[in-house]
Amino acid sequence: MNDHGTDAVLVPISAHPTPASHLATEVATQPDDWARAATTAAEHRAVLPQPGERVAVIGCGTSLFMSRAIAALREDAGHGLTDAWPASQVRGDRDYDRYLVICRSGTTSEVISAMREIPAHIPRTVICSSPGTPVLELGDPILIEEVDERSVVQTRFATTALAILRWHLGEDLGRVVEQARAVLAEDPARSLAAVRRAEQITFVGMGFAGALAEEAGLKLRESCQSWAESYLATEYRHGPISIAAPGRAVWALGPLVPNFAADVAATGAHLEHRDIDPMAELVRVHRLCVVRAADLGLNPDHPRSLNRSVVLDH
Repeated sequence: MNDHGTDAVLVPISAHPTPASHLATEVATQPDDWARAATTAAEHRAVLPQPGERVAVIGCGTSLFMSRAIAALREDAGHGLTDAWPASQVRGDRDYDRYLVICRSGTTSEVISAMREIPAHIPRTVICSSPGTPVLELGDPILIEEVDERSVVQTRFATTALAILRWHLGEDLGRVVEQARAVLAEDPARSLAAVRRAEQITFVGMGFAGALAEEAGLKLRESCQSWAESYLATEYRHGPISIAAPGRAVWALGPLVPNFAADVAATGAHLEHRDIDPMAELVRVHRLCVVRAADLGLNPDHPRSLNRSVVLDH
């Protein structure tokens, strides 16, 4: 039973090859996209958050999870207070020095409204992949059109926005790029065998990996209607572990917290974990989305009830 209350029965893959989805194609470019993000970060250094600034990062959906990841990384790096807000609930009573906005489509209603409400004297920077859209006129633009996507499901735009900020914070992502390339070189039928047909998957992580765990769960729900949940690893044992059982999986991004593996093992659920960067591990989740969608006969480029941008009537 999936999270929409309908049975999701995995069916054998057709013997006839199907054309690659846009999602599969876009997932595969990510290592190169992240490598190029170093140049983008350097070119836009002046409009990205500076050390010591009080910063609010805002977005919706996937962009919100990237905002949370950025906030965690920036504070951990000692660069200053960083809050992450959904665009619909930005606190206007806090003394921020800069706003950082992430919006793939450039047309999301809540994002546009939030940007128009930011006091005019406060700098705001927007990362977007869609030229000629309203958000680009409301802040200092960082247009990354080369990672725009035809799939409704976001992958490379979001992770490249995160890569830009990681480079800007002084990280060298060379190792992460190589890890992602290694993931893409694997045969998913073998590397994802333990989770491919899991009835339910719970993603966990800490810090910025916790935000990526949220994004991982969203990707499975969007692309293949799978029953997926996400929690901080330390919160998982405060209730959510009760859902774990044989035939289900717990997927940890980033380092495991003490005794976590033993606690999952006691439930009979499978623990999926690799000692690689959480962003590279997210690529493994993206590949699972493609595989499970094919198994279910679903088109991952066009999730039900979703469009590329949420544009509301006012």
